[in-house]
Amino acid sequence: MKLFAPLMLAAALAAPAFATAEEAQKAAAPDLAKGEAKFAAVCVACHAADGNSTIAANPKLAGQHPQYLLKQLQEFKSGKRENAVMKGFASMLSDEDMVNISAWLAAQKPKNGFATDKELVQLGERIYRGGIPDRQIAACAGCHSPNGVGIPAQYPRLSGQHAAYTEAQLTAFRAGAANAKASGARLNSLPMTQVAAKLNDREIKAVSDYIAGLR
Repeated sequence: MKLFAPLMLAAALAAPAFATAEEAQKAAAPDLAKGEAKFAAVCVACHAADGNSTIAANPKLAGQHPQYLLKQLQEFKSGKRENAVMKGFASMLSDEDMVNISAWLAAQKPKNGFATDKELVQLGERIYRGGIPDRQIAACAGCHSPNGVGIPAQYPRLSGQHAAYTEAQLTAFRAGAANAKASGARLNSLPMTQVAAKLNDREIKAVSDYIAGLR
């Protein structure tokens, strides 16, 4: 009996630690019902009931990778990503709220969009799929995938996004490259700042329109 006493004591001491880890894992798991409720209370006016915004200036969020959404909400709240409106809303959310909202949005079905500028869509496709090699501009598809669904935990989904929103973000990234202190400059992605710095207005408009119709 004495031989087994240390083992029994060790098992007894280990049991609470195991239970605590299990409880922590459950606590960290997203609650989709709470995410839906908080989204309806805070986000729905700008991003629509299912996350498929009908306002071109506001992004479609349905189907977006939860890690990306969580990162953006955290950075709006901290000020790393500058946007006065979103900072106000994000400041109302706890870390748990952000996790739950991001998970709920990721589970929503994204709606397709459409390209509208026939004169620029071919240019947009060339940039998206092949970049501009002679100016060392990488293809968008390399990070965001050929069909625009992105890569979970790394690069966001772009497919079907409003052209006006994508154009505004690329312009903001470019502004950040030119002057980090410029009003509206976006600085929370170095790779995107570096890419956008090399694009002119026509190229930004072209690739944004192409992305809107990508599926």
